[in-house]
Amino acid sequence: MVALSQKLLVTSMDKPSRRSPSFNSDQIFRLASLSSALLVLIVLAGIIGSMIYGGLPAFREFGLGFITSSAWDVQRDEYGAWVAIVGTLTSALIALVIGVPISVGIAIFLTQLCPPWLKRPIATTIELLAAVPSIIYGMWGLFVFAPLFAKFVQIPVSRIVEGLPVLGTILYARVPSGVGVLTAGIILSIMIIPFIASITRDILDQIPPVMRESAYGIGCTTWEVVRHVLVPQVGVSIIGAIMLGLGRALGETMAVTFVVGNANRLSLSLFDPGSTIASRIANEFNEAIGLQLNALMALGCILFLVTFSVLVLARLLVARATVK
Repeated sequence: MVALSQKLLVTSMDKPSRRSPSFNSDQIFRLASLSSALLVLIVLAGIIGSMIYGGLPAFREFGLGFITSSAWDVQRDEYGAWVAIVGTLTSALIALVIGVPISVGIAIFLTQLCPPWLKRPIATTIELLAAVPSIIYGMWGLFVFAPLFAKFVQIPVSRIVEGLPVLGTILYARVPSGVGVLTAGIILSIMIIPFIASITRDILDQIPPVMRESAYGIGCTTWEVVRHVLVPQVGVSIIGAIMLGLGRALGETMAVTFVVGNANRLSLSLFDPGSTIASRIANEFNEAIGLQLNALMALGCILFLVTFSVLVLARLLVARATVK
């Protein structure tokens, strides 16, 4: 026993001691990491500051009326953001209503029902949709989807609902051209489906198989497993995926500019042309001067505020779901 102890002692003494990190290298590493983190905050603060500085003259000129007014007259220098705000929120809401059920359905199919030979092609196709440039979606929506939508949806539906109390207002197209707020929402839903579906699928794959096998073992159907086992486990993460898709829908520019109609008109009909904050900025920013440029910068501030509010709401929902 004594010999073994001496041998271990000699062996431990022969091992080279672990060298402590150099002071200079450690400090450089800390400064580099801190600089990387602060750089993001500085860039964000610079963007916010420039937007506020550029939009401040419009807020001073019109006050709160800039948000509540529907006017947008370049000749008279009268500007209001209400039409663009309503168009942005409406198209994003339509995109969520259409895109979220489809995305969750795709994720459930890929993780629960899809045959192994079909899983990879569908998953790859969904991921490739996220790589398609937004201008391609816009061109496809304008030249392919809009004419078909006008011919097979707007015209027949308008004939059916014409004169009805509520539907005759919401689903009636004065000029069935195919473009409008509903068309923009449909295109946006196609664009956000890959993001929500991919994230939800990855989340569902992380659930331990023993939970699903246990549920099937006691006689649960696939619907019961999804409803009572899978969704409660990943509900918080699905909310995060939905908010990520909503952020994409709120800020989308080129695709919406092609198909929304770009009309400064507030209409109760989803088939009528409208406008969004991003599309208005894209259409007018290149030639804007003076107060018009300030109004566009103010629109950018409002869009940032809306996006920030969505982020805060997502955090609150996630925190509440986590507590429960």
